Formats: sequence, structure tokens, C-alpha cells
Amino acid sequence: MNAATFQLSPKQFFFWGVLFALIQAICIAFEWYFIALIPLLVFAFWLAIYRIEWIWFFTVLSTPLSINLESLEIAPIGMYLPTEPIIAALLVLMIYKILSRQSVDQTIYKHPFTKLLGLYLLWMIFTAITSEFPVVSFKFIATRLWFISGFYLIGTQLFQNPKNINRFFGFYLAPFMVVIGYTVFRHAQFLFDKESAHWVMEPFFKDHTSYGAVIAMFFPVVIGQLFLSKKNALLTFLYYLAFLVITIGLVLSYTRAAWISVFAAAVLFVVLLLKIKLKTVLITTFSAIAILLLSWSSIEQQLGQNKQESSDKLDEHVSSISNVSSDASNLERLNRWNCALALFQERPFYGWGPGTYQFVYAPFQRAKDRTIISTNNGDGGNAHSEYLGPLAEQGIFGTVLVLAILFYLLHLGFKLYYRARIRENKITIAMVFLGLFTYFVHGTLNNYLDTDKASVPFWAFFAILVSMDIYHEKENVISNSNQE
Repeated sequence: MNAATFQLSPKQFFFWGVLFALIQAICIAFEWYFIALIPLLVFAFWLAIYRIEWIWFFTVLSTPLSINLESLEIAPIGMYLPTEPIIAALLVLMIYKILSRQSVDQTIYKHPFTKLLGLYLLWMIFTAITSEFPVVSFKFIATRLWFISGFYLIGTQLFQNPKNINRFFGFYLAPFMVVIGYTVFRHAQFLFDKESAHWVMEPFFKDHTSYGAVIAMFFPVVIGQLFLSKKNALLTFLYYLAFLVITIGLVLSYTRAAWISVFAAAVLFVVLLLKIKLKTVLITTFSAIAILLLSWSSIEQQLGQNKQESSDKLDEHVSSISNVSSDASNLERLNRWNCALALFQERPFYGWGPGTYQFVYAPFQRAKDRTIISTNNGDGGNAHSEYLGPLAEQGIFGTVLVLAILFYLLHLGFKLYYRARIRENKITIAMVFLGLFTYFVHGTLNNYLDTDKASVPFWAFFAILVSMDIYHEKENVISNSNQE
């Protein structure tokens, strides 16, 4: 059965339209409002079966504008509306397709990154069984599953059509520019001071750090699209405007981690332009880390001399990045990291269970690590690290698997970029690779993959790279016509 089955003649359309109106009128008259929702549910079911890409792109469009119920104090549920219920429904649809053997292309399952993801999820399920709070852990896994299913598995299928790659960027960036504009407008009412920068993006983002992280992810994308849209004057103008907006948003976010991640991505881009091999980059990086560790005592003394607090002045705010003697934000982050290490030492193999950090770290706070923003109940959030969080929650293999995903990204990004011979292909690979890299750099200081704002682009970016590896290897081109 296909969509053509649902075509109606004018008379049939009129008959069913009148019948529908009468049924709706009767339902409203008798206050049977739930029945009035049935046609909407039927339409949604039809879309899920025959037009899943419409639902997918609607979800992408809704993500920057989604609102967390918890932040509005409507209900004590950390759910983003309207996106998460739709994404959860996409997971159910994927399960149905797998059971009915209508699953995604089997080539995707054979790809090394998909196998790595499978191992990552299996270990997460294993540690959920031994979790301190199994219900919390399995809920955490459910959210991770529906993001991966919806935006990696379905994404790889949609990105077989290269035009959908640029459509994805456009559908996310258009409402995101509105959110940035709204944030800057609110911020202007407080003369762009640092304190208000922490919350003016509400209710769309919970704080300035998650807001800055997503801006950083799309910063390379906007720059790349400036070069891809040269043949379309209107698109070029819109992307120049987007570049201006996203740059202002990045600066005024006062998110030091986002600034660092964009700088790191710029360095990586220079490495790509110079055609330096990944092996050379890794050897240099590990050597630098070894030198830092050996010299840590003297470095720590120098850092202790930095008394510069975070400030409204951008140069002073940048200087405060290395202040670990008096800056409350930096010190609290160290407190969370020390708690994560203490939790790991207590349960090094299984961890405490996915998603449980915020419920178990409070007793592990040391008096000397506590700050003015520490909480006695340990209800102030997570471990502030995509690497130490899994270490505490899923043991040593949790962090090993996250690092494996990072190293595979580096391997895939370098391979695809150096292999590509077509200009458009190189630009697309570079901007997605660099966008993902900003998140992994940011991940040393924060973690946001439990939110739709970060998870949707994160897994979709991986889907783009994998689809480029599988489906666009032979033609190796994303033509300028993609900008339609």
C-alpha cells in the first residue's frame, strides 16, 4: 500500500469532509474532546508510515524552540516538548520496522561506527542492571536510544539524498537564529552584563553553557555554508546574516568552554589544510599531555596566582578561564570532577549506573572542594564532563567507549576529508567534522547529550559523516544544487 491509495475524488473529499465536521461538532457539543483528537492521531500515524521524513524534519525544526516542562514548573518531568514525545515515537516506529524486516539499510549495521555504538549501548544496559537506581538508569538509556535511533539510524537513510544534508542545516538553523535573536534582545535590556547572560536564553535553553555549546557546534557549519551557497544570492545573504547572528551569540554567551572549543576547531582546520596525518597529531597531543602531567606541580602554582574573576569585560572573562583559586564556577567544576573520581574509586568496573551521578555525588564532596554554589543535597546537576561522568556512572569501560567514539570521529573525519576530491564534499565533511569536534572539546568541561538541543545535531552530524562514507563514496560529490 502506498500514498496513492489515499487519493480521493472531489465528491468523496466533500462527503468525508462534511462527515468529519459533523463528528467534530457532536464531540464538542458533548465535550468529548478526546474523540476530536482521533483524526489528528490518524494523520500522525499515516505520516509515520508514509512520510516519516516530514515528521523528522518537523522535529529538527522544533528542536531549537522546544521547552523543558521542568523549567516552566508545569510538571516535575524533565521532558522537552514537542520534540521528545515525537522522537520516542520514532524509536517505536524503528522497532516496528526492525520486527517487520523493514529496517534501515543493512549496510549501516555493518559500518564500524554503528558496531561501536552497539557496544556503547550494550555496556550502558549492562551497567544499568547493576545501577544504584535502575529506574533512573533505564530512563536515561531510553532517551539515549531514541536520539540515536531517530537521528543516527533514520538520519543515515535520509542523508542518502545529499539534498537532505543541507535541508537539515537549514531546518535547524532557521529557528536557532530566532532563539539567538531573542536571547540577544533580552540581554540588551540588561546592557549585556555577565550575570543576565546566564539565563536570558530561557525557556529555550536551561543555561548559557548549553546554549554556547550548540552555537559552537553550528559555527563551522555556517561558515561552510557561506562557501556552498555562492551560486544562490539569497542563500548567500541569509548565511552571511546567520554568520553575523551566530558570532554575536557566541561572544555574548559568555561561555568560555564554547570559545575554547571554537578555537580548538580552528586549529584542527589548519591541521587539515596542511594535510598533517592523524598519527602525527595524536603523537603530538599525547606528548603535550605527558609534558603537562610531568610539569603539573609548577603549572598548578602558576594557576593559583590567577585571581581574575569572571567579568563583564570579555578580556577579563577570558583570563578567568585558568583561575582555579577563586572563580566559583571553575572551583565547582573541580568539585564535581573530584566527586566523579571518588565515585569511580568506589565502583571502578560497573559504576553507579547511567544517569545517577546527580543523585549519588553529594556524600563524596570534600569540605575543601566545596564552593559557594555547592549544594548539600547534590541536586545541582551532573559531572560537567562527557568523560568523567561515564567514568563515575559506567566504570572504566564507560569512559573508554566514549573515547573510542572520539578517536573514531578523528579517524573518519581525517579519512573522508583527505579522500574527497570535490570541493563541495570537502566543505561539507570539514564543517560537520569540526562541529562535532567542538562538542568533544566542550565535553571536557560540560555534558549535554541528555538534552534534545545538543543530541539532535550531535547524532545527525555522525549520520552525515557515515552516510558520506557509505553512500557518497563512489560519486564523492554533494553538488551545488543541494542548496535548493
